[in-house]
This record gives sequence, structure tokens and C-alpha cells, in this order.
Amino acid sequence: QVQLVESGGGLVQTGGSLRLSCAASIRPFSTYTMAWFRQAEGKEREFVAAVRYSNANMTNYSNLVKGRFTISRDNARNTVYLQMNSLKLDDTAIYYCAADEYGLGSVLTQMYEVWGQGTQVTVSS
Repeated sequence: QVQLVESGGGLVQTGGSLRLSCAASIRPFSTYTMAWFRQAEGKEREFVAAVRYSNANMTNYSNLVKGRFTISRDNARNTVYLQMNSLKLDDTAIYYCAADEYGLGSVLTQMYEVWGQGTQVTVSS
């Protein structure tokens, strides 16, 4: 069964850091573009970052997180990461991992066919 499992969320103060992980059971992992989305309470799910299946150096980010967040993948471990630095109150949300086979790093939720259950990130002042 195809599955994505996120971990690493939690409570952090403004300016702090967290590292999210997403362990994937999809095979082969290397054919999937992986992305992180987030959804704050009362808001729509929004794109955060993506890393291409074809080249781990090909990434794209939301302007809201560019320069603060870094997405990376480890194909040997079937895992994608999101390093989040300089966290702000507005980063508070449930963070979801998503997979799109042979994807181009779309910012659209409908392009991703596999989703995780999410992990809560709460930034406090």
C-alpha cells in the first residue's frame, strides 16, 4: 500500500528551527517528485516546496518560505526532508508530504496523487 508518513513536527518559538521528515513506501521512490504543503486553521492548503524526481538539486519554493526552508531528498532512504529555519508565527500549520510521479514540481494540490496524514507545526511567541 502506498503510504507517506510525516514526522518531526512540534512546538517551537519564533526564530527557531524544525526538521520534518516524510518516509515513503512508494516504489520506486526515485520516480516521484516530492513536495511539502501546509494548511493553517481556516485556510486552504498551500504549496511550500518541491524537489524533482529527476534531479535532487531541482527545487522550488513558495515565496513565503524561500531563504528560510530547505527541501531535500534521500532516495536510498525513501525519505524527503524539510528543514525549517527562522520560523515565524505564520508558519503555524499542519504540514503535509505529497508525491507526484514524474511531476514537475507543481504548486497545485490536484497534481499530487499521494498524500500523508500531516504533522502539526506550532510556532509560538
